[in-house]
Amino acid sequence: MDERLIAAARAAAENAHAPYSGFKVGAALVSDDGALTVGCNLECSSFGATICAERAALAAAIAQGKRSFSAIAVWTDTDEPTPPCGICRQMLADFSPTMKVICACRRDAPLITTIAELLPHTFGPANLGRP
Repeated sequence: MDERLIAAARAAAENAHAPYSGFKVGAALVSDDGALTVGCNLECSSFGATICAERAALAAAIAQGKRSFSAIAVWTDTDEPTPPCGICRQMLADFSPTMKVICACRRDAPLITTIAELLPHTFGPANLGRP
C-alpha cells in the first residue's frame, strides 16, 4: 500500500504548478473506503493564494463526498523527506487526527508518522462542540 501511495504522489508532483519556487509536491490521499485521490501544489504570484498538494488532494476528496481518511503520502523531489506544513496538518487533523502520513523523497527512506505525532494537542472540531 505505501509504495502505491508514494508512486501516486510522485506522479501527481509531475503536474505541480510551481513556477516561482520550483518546489513541486504531490500528495496521494486514501479515504477509509480505499479510494485514492491525488493533488499537487499550485503556486500563484500572490504567494498567500498558493495551494499545497495535501490540501489540493483533500479538497478533491471532499468534492467526491469523502470525509474520513486512513493515509496520505507526500512526495518531494528532495534528498530528505518534507512533512506537511502547519496549515495542511491542521486541515488533515480536522478530518482524521490519527491518519498515517508517509513523507517520501528521491533519496532517503520515507518518514512514516501520523498527524497526531506531527500536530500534538491539536485544536479541532471538539473544541467547537462538534463530534
